[in-house]
Amino acid sequence: MSPAPTLALRLQRLFLSGLLTLLPIWLTWVVVKFVFVLLSDISRSWVGPVSQRIAARAPDTLGWINAGSVQATIGMAATLVLILAVGWLARRVVGQRLLAWIEALVERIPLANIIYSSARKLLDILQTKPDGTQRVVLIDFPHDQMKSVGFVTRVIREHGTGRELAAVYVPTTPNPTSGYLEIVPVEKITPTDWTVDQAMSFIISGGAVSPDSIPFAVPARVEPGSPA
Repeated sequence: MSPAPTLALRLQRLFLSGLLTLLPIWLTWVVVKFVFVLLSDISRSWVGPVSQRIAARAPDTLGWINAGSVQATIGMAATLVLILAVGWLARRVVGQRLLAWIEALVERIPLANIIYSSARKLLDILQTKPDGTQRVVLIDFPHDQMKSVGFVTRVIREHGTGRELAAVYVPTTPNPTSGYLEIVPVEKITPTDWTVDQAMSFIISGGAVSPDSIPFAVPARVEPGSPA
């Protein structure tokens, strides 16, 4: 018969159980809070003054509009409506002409043109499949016994040898907006059949949302003329 667990051991088990229970909730809150604050800050510059004017006209009945949480909610809702409106306009001829005019204006602003063009190219690249390799891949990072999920953004060639190299963006978990840029020989890449959405779900969830099996070893290369 095994001895009864000590108080310290029981507290340790309770702590681990509570931590594992709260961890998914905490990760969800971090991501939601990041998006919530980002969206609400976009419209906060005009939502605040407008809310204050409305509350000043009827402080007894509309004073609650001046609360910080209400202003943040209104700001996020207004930003979401703005995003939907921009998406609707982008599908129309008028919206496309307006977007082209804005892009031409941004191109004339130093530094802003570099940031805008780089972000635009990255988004366009992630929506298409690169030539000769998969978009979502696994690479040896941080060493050859571990793999990281990455997105191939461009395939280039090594100066002098002509060897194909892939520029791979490796996002971090659970916030994929930050990460690392690695230059990897194409033959060292492990291709996957994941879509960008599946890879993003895998990254944001910390690996909890994943298929039952994934490739790990780099596939053997078949030389031209050799038997399959």
